[in-house]
Amino acid sequence: MLGLSELKKTRVYQEAKEEGKLEGQLEAVPFMLSLGATVEQIAETLGLEIEQVRQVAQNNQSNRK
Repeated sequence: MLGLSELKKTRVYQEAKEEGKLEGQLEAVPFMLSLGATVEQIAETLGLEIEQVRQVAQNNQSNRK
């Protein structure tokens, strides 16, 4: 049976961890936009691609309509 330390070393665990991190970063985008941050500032702060931030911003704007 795998212990916690061994589980954390598995590819599945690492991929799930990264996916969760990305989701959290993307969820922060609308809030940061509401504070007046630019797409470029958000991308740099969160370590995301500018296109990822633009996509979230567009989706957020569409959902408001």
